[in-house]
Amino acid sequence: MRMKKTLIGLMVAGASGALWAEIVVGVSASTTGPGASLGLHVANAVAILPKTIAGEPVRYVMLDDGSDPTLGAKNVRRLVSEDKVDVIIGSSTVPVALSQGAVANESRVAFLALCPIPIDPAKQSYLYAVPQPIPLMLDAVVEHMQANKVKKVGYIGFADSWGDLNLRSLKGLGEKNGIEVTTDERYARPDTSVTAQMLKVLSTSPDAVFVGASGTPAALPQIAAADRGYRKPMYHTHGVVNNDFIRVGGKRAEGAIAPTGPVVVAEQLPADNPLKAPGLEFLKKYEGAYGAGSRNAFAAYAWDAGAIIQAAVPVALKKAKPGTPEFRQAMRDAIESNNNVLGTHAVYNMSPTDHYGVDKRARVLVRVQDGEWKLLR
Repeated sequence: MRMKKTLIGLMVAGASGALWAEIVVGVSASTTGPGASLGLHVANAVAILPKTIAGEPVRYVMLDDGSDPTLGAKNVRRLVSEDKVDVIIGSSTVPVALSQGAVANESRVAFLALCPIPIDPAKQSYLYAVPQPIPLMLDAVVEHMQANKVKKVGYIGFADSWGDLNLRSLKGLGEKNGIEVTTDERYARPDTSVTAQMLKVLSTSPDAVFVGASGTPAALPQIAAADRGYRKPMYHTHGVVNNDFIRVGGKRAEGAIAPTGPVVVAEQLPADNPLKAPGLEFLKKYEGAYGAGSRNAFAAYAWDAGAIIQAAVPVALKKAKPGTPEFRQAMRDAIESNNNVLGTHAVYNMSPTDHYGVDKRARVLVRVQDGEWKLLR
């Protein structure tokens, strides 16, 4: 009887050890609400992420935050307290990711935002951003403006933190480069018309217009400007680069310019670009699953979050077992210390002072031409 109990105890211990070895990745994506045109692609990408890493099984817990900051924060609390996740992939919308990040940082779980939230690594050591930071991307936009002799640019953007962040960067870069921002017009993500705001923008006779928005709602200013005969450059953020923006804008989306990661135009990159091969590999897998032309920047951000996690897990496993506070801490440390993590958007080199970890290799400019995003050379 004693031997039987011992064997049962060993079996339970073995089963428990197997359970502890499971890596749990929490995901809160905006698959409904105004951010759905971004979040649905994130969900698609997560569905094709590897189910094992370094020989250990991986389980992804996917929740919809409804594009709502309050629900997003609630999701993260659930992922931490109930699902005991080891790492979290967050929303593609800034207001939601900001609220999620605050909870993740407080809970001491590494959080990979799929939008460029502002991060102070000294105070928010568990927060990381996968997409390129706004100043890096707007620097490319301002360079193009300068080359095309733009002196006055009208601004229209979301009436939230994403709109604020883009305006701040545009003004700062504009001042340094002799470009005046003539307006600050705003609209809400669910709005269906921006006619009044666009009339105010165009009344300043700008040489170009910059739209500080994302997803399909960013097409509203593009449409409104085209309907009023505006034929000068229309610039956008890296939050618009998917086919849904073109679908909503139709022919009026033609000529729209935006910064994005190299993956969107991987086939058009020179052969020596380090991001060409991983970009093509991702596109083959993603479009193989979801159809030709389904590519978009947002699915690729989720894929890159997966690459960052895959690089961190083997390092963390040397220090602790999944499902423990020690493993969560080891994951945070590994994400911060790993070098040259090859993604589709960037080569990631996080550090204690930089939780974006990207450089100019992570950006290109694209333009809508004949209904497609094309590399702007």
